[in-house]
Amino acid sequence: MTRQEYPRPQFVRDEWINLNGTWQFQFDDDNIGEKKQYFNKETFEKEIQVPFVYQSLLSGIGERAVHEYVWYKKEVVISNDSAKKTILHFGAVDYYCKVYVNGQFVGEHEGGHTSFSFDISNYLAEENQTITVKVYDPLKDETIPRGKQFWEEEPRAIWYTNSTGIWQTVWVEQVNKEHIEKVRFTSDLDSGVVWMDFALNEEIDISKATYYINYKMMFKNTLIAEDRMKMNNIAEKRAVDIIQNKIFRTNFHDDGYTWSPEHPNLFDVSLELCDESGTVLDRVDSYFGYRKVHTEKGMVYLNNKPYYQKLVLDQGYWPEGLLTAPKAEDFKKDIEFAKEMGFNGCRKHQKTEDPLFLHYADTLGFLVWGECASAPIYTKTAATRLMKEWMEIVERDYNHPSIITWVPLNESWGIPDIHSDKTQQHFSTTMYHMLHAIDGTRLVISNDGWEATDTDICAIHNYGHGNAEEKEKYQYFKESISTVENLLTHAHSKWDVYAANHAHKGEPILLTEFGGIAFKMGDQSGWGYTSVENAEDYITEYRKIMEAIFQSKGLWGYCYTQLTDVEQEINGILTYERVPKCDLAKIKELNNLFFPERLAIKG
Repeated sequence: MTRQEYPRPQFVRDEWINLNGTWQFQFDDDNIGEKKQYFNKETFEKEIQVPFVYQSLLSGIGERAVHEYVWYKKEVVISNDSAKKTILHFGAVDYYCKVYVNGQFVGEHEGGHTSFSFDISNYLAEENQTITVKVYDPLKDETIPRGKQFWEEEPRAIWYTNSTGIWQTVWVEQVNKEHIEKVRFTSDLDSGVVWMDFALNEEIDISKATYYINYKMMFKNTLIAEDRMKMNNIAEKRAVDIIQNKIFRTNFHDDGYTWSPEHPNLFDVSLELCDESGTVLDRVDSYFGYRKVHTEKGMVYLNNKPYYQKLVLDQGYWPEGLLTAPKAEDFKKDIEFAKEMGFNGCRKHQKTEDPLFLHYADTLGFLVWGECASAPIYTKTAATRLMKEWMEIVERDYNHPSIITWVPLNESWGIPDIHSDKTQQHFSTTMYHMLHAIDGTRLVISNDGWEATDTDICAIHNYGHGNAEEKEKYQYFKESISTVENLLTHAHSKWDVYAANHAHKGEPILLTEFGGIAFKMGDQSGWGYTSVENAEDYITEYRKIMEAIFQSKGLWGYCYTQLTDVEQEINGILTYERVPKCDLAKIKELNNLFFPERLAIKG
């Protein structure tokens, strides 16, 4: 099975080469590959199907034993066109890799969850090229942001099988030496404009030639704006007035142009880089959603209207592919399942997801809270690694309108002493302010679950609803989330909602993990936070929990645990294979129970 879809849906060029499929592969347990020059080795011992890690069934290997050093090799036909730049792209490689082309070292990358690329133009042979990749994924290094990937050899509890190596698409583009490097769209709903930031590749010398960007903006097949803009620098910024546009004002009214889960409106944008004669040097197609997110009066607002979030926790694992979806359509199916159940978004938990998932969220209308894998411990190395990955995440995913919240830290993972340790508190507040500094369009949660510092949302976890027979436990759960005061003082038995010297300042309170009802299907074995024996009891328990949520006068949204089973966790509404455990229409009915439409939480 080869993943063939274009891997970068917000920056699309027509011509590209997909390198997914069969690669040669070899374990290097003694780490002798560099010394013995595996980058020049003719054949490796195994074959693997990229982009699936060797631990997965779809890789063709399916071995769960630990191999920290692995090598990949592929022979490809890429013409050596001196008039173009040849860019080798990797969607994601876990965790550290070195890349060679025709035996020559071209670059390295650290970080298991973000995209990167290398200009390999100077390393090409005439036509037949050999690409070799060495990967190092140390199992027991707890300073690595690894999320749910366990640092022991066997998965257990909330920890899953480790993933080593290439797990997103590998591909090649050949572009003109003068080309568009990136474009960024920033909606300013209150001013009625969208800001477009263009950047050309750094090698361009603006002083020696004249370049123009031709852009065309469309909305529902209606031309909204087009222009020819001279590039006075390799990076330029342009505001496009949307609301005052006569065509737009005539054809679209109220909020029929903003992006939301109910109305996932998107603007299509085509960009052309031209020289002075008008010759097109590069063309890119992109899109954006016009939307605004902010907090006010204890509520989250979407497009200046209070918006109650009904999220589901999504781990993003598949039984055959682990971190990698077998097909791009599987992302779409997961979102469609969630919407069918009445959820309007997800918290993509401890995983930076494939851009194709975000594309489906953009087009189908599905809110996303973006996360990065956490490190288990706090050290300067762990902090540095996490900050680096987050800067790459924001750079890659900035344009996706579906992402409305960043979650840099979860349940004090990697910051275990944050309650009183000022160093770890400073790290939490640094992550909060850093993300706001590089992205002013989204909310940021400092530490999802408990022990928050500076934060836009007070995010609380509470699995204390109890089993069906535990009446007193359920009553305590219901009481503990019923008011702002109760949520802030006794929602947890072990942790404080805020770290020492930090307090609630009126930000919205959301219950961002709860539920986790385990229901075994067939010969399943595993665990959940509570358990039921059949589909009828599942609905009964789900109703009980949601009635407690919706009676709350302090909550402004929730995130239910979880969308699917994952390995030994059987607390999904769907099985690991995406089979519903109950009537999803009844889940939707319960997600649509009455809740207070406006809350005014005083700081």
